[in-house]
Amino acid sequence: MRNRFTVFSLVLLFLAAVFAAGSAFAQGPPPGPPPGPPSGYKPNQSLEPEQPEGNGANAGGKWMVFQTEDPMTAAKLVRYELESDNTMPDSDRHSKIILSCKNGKLEHADFEPSIRMSGPNRPGFWGQPQMEVLVRVDGSHSNHGWNWLGRALSMDKGTTRELIGSHLFRVEFLGMRRQAPPAPQIAEFSPDGLDLGKVRHDCDISPKKP
Repeated sequence: MRNRFTVFSLVLLFLAAVFAAGSAFAQGPPPGPPPGPPSGYKPNQSLEPEQPEGNGANAGGKWMVFQTEDPMTAAKLVRYELESDNTMPDSDRHSKIILSCKNGKLEHADFEPSIRMSGPNRPGFWGQPQMEVLVRVDGSHSNHGWNWLGRALSMDKGTTRELIGSHLFRVEFLGMRRQAPPAPQIAEFSPDGLDLGKVRHDCDISPKKP
């Protein structure tokens, strides 16, 4: 009887050891920390691979146009860029206006200043962060709330249409300077000369008066 009890005990111990080993194997090692961002990544930077565009071509006046094709979807991508006439204090770069179009439609229009902005100062209709800017189109002035993108502001379509048909375009925004409090800064553009027929074909957008 004692021998049977001993054998039964050994079997139970063996089964318990096998069960414990199987549970540990199934669970695997504890998860490590989540992977960090790619090397060189900056906030608000797109993770989509950059497409080769060459040096671009003149699109009339001071506008440049860059064209490429998405290698996965074969979508036609066109980007129009206009650099500012002036530079900002503490910067030797020019601000930019960028129109991004896809398959013949305007996707978005961005104002990218050459210096750091102070930050959003108002909420949008849906609560999204915005910066209030003052825009001059030729002789007309208007205030707008443009969505905050970090290093740029997303322009509304109405102002974009006024832009492409204007001779003079200026944007006043709140910018940061070295060792100075935030202050209004003005980026000056000369949109005149843009090939309106081409931009209508590439982006389905036409000019309008303010």
